[in-house]
Amino acid sequence: MVSRFNVRAYGILLHRNKILVSDEYIRGMAVTKFPGGGLEFGEGLLECLVREFREELGMEVETSSHFYTTDFFVASAFDHTSQVISVYYNVTVGEPEKIPVTAGPHEYEKKHGAQVFRWIPLNELSEDDLTLAIDKKVAGLVAENHRNG
Repeated sequence: MVSRFNVRAYGILLHRNKILVSDEYIRGMAVTKFPGGGLEFGEGLLECLVREFREELGMEVETSSHFYTTDFFVASAFDHTSQVISVYYNVTVGEPEKIPVTAGPHEYEKKHGAQVFRWIPLNELSEDDLTLAIDKKVAGLVAENHRNG
C-alpha cells in the first residue's frame, strides 16, 4: 500500500447571500464541491487557488482570509491510498455575476471532466448539498456562520 498526501485548495465565494458550488463528473461519479483543486508540485496554496479559478472559471480570484483546514482524517474518494488535506479560503472575484451558472445541479453531459457552476442560497445550504466529506463539513460551517450573522 502506497500512502501519500493529497493537498487541495478551495475557495468560498459568497455573492448576494449565495455560495458558489461546482458540479462535476469525475471518474463516473457526479460530485458537488467547492471551486478549487489539487496542489501541484512547486506551487503554494494561494498560487494553486489562483490557478484553479483561472482554469475553472476563467477569472482572477483574490483571497481575503483563511476559512478552514482539514482537521480529521479523510482518504481520497478516488484513491484510497492517499489522505486528503484541504485548505479553504474566503475569496472574491471582480464580477461574480458574470460566472456562467446553471439553475439546477449537474446540468451537463455525463462525460469525464464535465463541470458547471451554480449558486446555492445561504439560507438553504446544508451539508447534504455537497458530496465529499470535507466539503460537507465546510458547508456546515458556512451555514452556521450565516445563521449566527
